[in-house]
Amino acid sequence: MSVGMTTNATKPTLRGTILAVDDEPDILVALEDLLEDEYRVLTTSRPAEALEMIAAEPDIDVILSDQRMPGLTGDALLAQAREISDAQAILLTGYADISAVVSALNRGGITGYVTKPWDPSLLRNAVRAAHERHRLARELATERALLRGLLDHSGDAIAFKDAQGRFLRLNARMATRLGAPSSEACLGRREAEVAGPGSEAAEAAVAADLAAIASGAPTETMVASGPEAAQTWSQVTRVPIRDAAGAVVNLAVIERDVTEQRLLEMRLRQADKMQALGTLAGGVAHDFNNLLTAILGSLELALPKVAGDARLSRLMTNATQAAQRGAALTKRLLTFSHRRDLQARVVDLNAVIRGMDDLLGRSLGGFVQVERALDDDVWPARVDPDQLELAILNLCINGRDAMPEGGVVALSTRNEVVRASADPNLKPGDYAVIAIRDTGTGIPPEILGRVFEPFFTTKGVGQGTGLGLAMVFGLVQQSGGTIRIDSEVGHGTTVLLYLPRSHEAVEPVQAAGAAPAPAPRRARVLVVDDDPQVRHVTASFLNGFGYDEAEVPSGEAALERLAAEPFDLVVADLAMPGMSGLDLAEAVRTHWPALPFLLVTGHAEAARIPADFSVLEKPFPSADLAARVAALLTQDV
Repeated sequence: MSVGMTTNATKPTLRGTILAVDDEPDILVALEDLLEDEYRVLTTSRPAEALEMIAAEPDIDVILSDQRMPGLTGDALLAQAREISDAQAILLTGYADISAVVSALNRGGITGYVTKPWDPSLLRNAVRAAHERHRLARELATERALLRGLLDHSGDAIAFKDAQGRFLRLNARMATRLGAPSSEACLGRREAEVAGPGSEAAEAAVAADLAAIASGAPTETMVASGPEAAQTWSQVTRVPIRDAAGAVVNLAVIERDVTEQRLLEMRLRQADKMQALGTLAGGVAHDFNNLLTAILGSLELALPKVAGDARLSRLMTNATQAAQRGAALTKRLLTFSHRRDLQARVVDLNAVIRGMDDLLGRSLGGFVQVERALDDDVWPARVDPDQLELAILNLCINGRDAMPEGGVVALSTRNEVVRASADPNLKPGDYAVIAIRDTGTGIPPEILGRVFEPFFTTKGVGQGTGLGLAMVFGLVQQSGGTIRIDSEVGHGTTVLLYLPRSHEAVEPVQAAGAAPAPAPRRARVLVVDDDPQVRHVTASFLNGFGYDEAEVPSGEAALERLAAEPFDLVVADLAMPGMSGLDLAEAVRTHWPALPFLLVTGHAEAARIPADFSVLEKPFPSADLAARVAALLTQDV
């Protein structure tokens, strides 16, 4: 029968818990009286019940057991208790039971014994020492479990080393990083020994370990590894660990993979650069378009005056063609700066490729030969031709860069009917296919899957933006198609652009030299532009069409002129200092709502122009201006 059981036996307590086992109730009472001031005391006179209590009470710290008990001796009881509990054990025995003490030491793992009759002070001290050992053992076990959990489940590579940089403990992630078969294979060795001779990274790590130990201060370094095209970055933190005397005895090393973070930072920096470049490109394009408007307009106005001089006419025609090529390049510059929305129309893909002769010749240089194999019956496709030109140019430049000693870039077109495809982006249907093939170095398989990622580039720092293939991928996807890439190291790369077949007719491109439309009626037109050359060309065109024109250099001057005299139409530049063309147009709508207004700009995407405003982009031939003015004046009638 048990005695001295507390009512909250199953609840944990801040005090230590002692289990006393003795078949004599008087001894149990004496033990309880002796220890209850410091501990929670459980008692029982039956060994079998003691084992049940031990199984039900995981918080028992110390077991006090008599040796001589009916049914089960103390040493046997403590041996069974050892299998289910980590409690410290003290054997109570007489002087004649030394053999039992030896058995308890061997089988029951006792930490001490006290002879009967006991000395109260000696017994208390033995219990206190056993309780303290149990507390420290549990704290150590908890710390070990926490450390093991940290090591086994951390996403970082973690290791602990001695003062000579040799591994004491490490997790599997660190062993994998070192190329070791297991954590145990690294113990007692330095990184250079695990990685093998010739590993510069391992030797650098050993030097960094010893430097951190010598300095005694935590250090943090960024380490890059792998080939440049697929580089990874790790943030390595080294924390020296000191003993009670303050000497560095160990080193904790934590390596965190920060590749994604590093790539994100690089992408953000690259995005900032591209935004700045786009802004610069837009501003340059605006200025160039103003210059080209003045040049092309002046040449168009001057050509009829030299019709009798064949040599002079030929020179002016050459100048006009050169300026028109400059206008096309400026248009591509705006496209590159991401300031033009997709303007898809049905196009002849062969015509787009043939129209790139000059552009490809200037971009690829003399070491690259361009070949074409264009199918005369290739289907038309609905796509933005300017963006398609930029995509093809990007792919050709990539091919050139893959052939540093020169080679061939081959452009071809064909029709393909897709019945079924493993590519989820390639749906069944009819496709016009553009293939761009180079004879360059090819792309390694481990990189091939990443080439369409924004900002991913295999080129050196400052040599590539990582946006070329991403832009191409975006274009074909927005056009309803997809892109495929086949490459083999040493045997070149082929990129295939799949564009859905359009059953509509190819949309004709208006010829730049079309005859101006005649003036529908006599009208007064106010020309507003801060650039005097552009203003003069625009006014001269209008005068030649048969209109009465007046010129002012600013929006403020235009409002004064409109308030003073009547006009039938206003033609104004968009980008002007002070009052912009858009501000002027809104003011005109407010005060003269029936007055037609035409905005002229060399950079239409620089401002959000409402859809119901009429816009003409610079540089423009006189025919385009005439047609737009005639249409606006006709609407006004």
